[in-house]
Amino acid sequence: MSRNDNALPAAAGPPRTASKGHEPDGKFPAIPFLTIGTQEASHDRPRRTPLKRTLALGGVAAGLLATALVSQPASADSDVSSDPLANGTAAYNVAAFWLGNQAENLVAATPYNVETTVVAKHVSTGGPAADSKPGVIPAIGDEKKSTSTSKNVNLPKSTGKVFFTVPDGSDADTKPDARWCSATSIQSTYRNLVATAGHCVYDTVTNKTTLDQWVFVPGYYQGKVPWGLYVGKQAFTHYDFDVYEDGDRDYAFVTVYNGIKYVPRPGEASTPFVPSTNDADWREVSKAVYDNPGIWKNFKKEENGKYFLRKFTDAGRLGDNVGGQGLAYNQKLGKATFVFGYPSGSHPDGNYAYSGKTLKWSYGKTFAASAASRKAEELIGIKSSFTGQGSLGSSWLAGYKNTRRLGYLNGVTSAVSDTDGNNRIDTSVSPYFDGETYGVYSAAKNIWSGSIA
Repeated sequence: MSRNDNALPAAAGPPRTASKGHEPDGKFPAIPFLTIGTQEASHDRPRRTPLKRTLALGGVAAGLLATALVSQPASADSDVSSDPLANGTAAYNVAAFWLGNQAENLVAATPYNVETTVVAKHVSTGGPAADSKPGVIPAIGDEKKSTSTSKNVNLPKSTGKVFFTVPDGSDADTKPDARWCSATSIQSTYRNLVATAGHCVYDTVTNKTTLDQWVFVPGYYQGKVPWGLYVGKQAFTHYDFDVYEDGDRDYAFVTVYNGIKYVPRPGEASTPFVPSTNDADWREVSKAVYDNPGIWKNFKKEENGKYFLRKFTDAGRLGDNVGGQGLAYNQKLGKATFVFGYPSGSHPDGNYAYSGKTLKWSYGKTFAASAASRKAEELIGIKSSFTGQGSLGSSWLAGYKNTRRLGYLNGVTSAVSDTDGNNRIDTSVSPYFDGETYGVYSAAKNIWSGSIA
């Protein structure tokens, strides 16, 4: 865990146009973009007993989503934690782990089932309150577009699954288990940012800081990566969640490298070939990756004992390929909101309503909620039958424009609940996005990543 002052600075990348952010006159200029970068492996650190933060209570949140922010909320560096995920060869090896053997590990992954269900309450008094004026960040490509309507619900292209590994719980098998959550692409300077639940990035079970081999696959379906696979570079969350596992701050923003795809040459899968160290089409990898059979099997190590695989193809930046949702914070409750995710698992009564294979949507108005088991007193809820496994990290989009498939991210599913005790899930809950959420987002949105292909 590290505070925001250890985040990789945007200045480490190439020259770029300065990002203006919110203008006092209420205009939202387009955000510039460019690419490249490095990172480190995750590390361990002790967990402490959860401690409730003190929320700076303000007046009733005001303003519509269409109302521009007049002044940005103050953001203290102490509110932000950042942690590295992967860099260089390690990042390349992560991609190889997921795409190797005809994407076997992607196909075998199962929904993450940690902290999925809580006993939530609909709060009639109190609840979350804005800590500054309401604000919005426009979605990628939606900076100057007007609102339109449509009768059908067109699913957002930006939504997908994040995949990662956790230690295997069986003594008979030491291979890590592959898991997944829902997530979405979100607006950022370099079009390389993903938003999801905090515990779909940070390890709340063991003493490791972050989950391993973390990647995002937008539009994922049964082993297919239609717009590429994006390896996580750096994770950002609220300090209180990273250190104290504060349920009111269970969200994370992750910068990702350019997407990658594997495009074999004709005959490559059956003809042995020994690459040259100087061959630009090949890249040195670890023996463990080389030994993982599949799309690159039947190749040999070169004469000096090094291992090579054909390079992945760069699929480009995440936001350029699938767009990215905007961000809304300090919004008043009662907003009509869409929830998009991949629910899976059963209801408490044993009924399996969702498979987790296809993207689903739910719709309703937000309300104040709490969940004592998560030490969460300032959540927002929405009526939804989404079951917990798979729906963790689902995007809550307010002001969703159906024809453009864009809206404002105003929450992420952190848990689900059966509030009326009939053994059927009926509510999803999310942290309330306030000025401190915007501060975490702001720390992440200007981090440059680049290509690993």
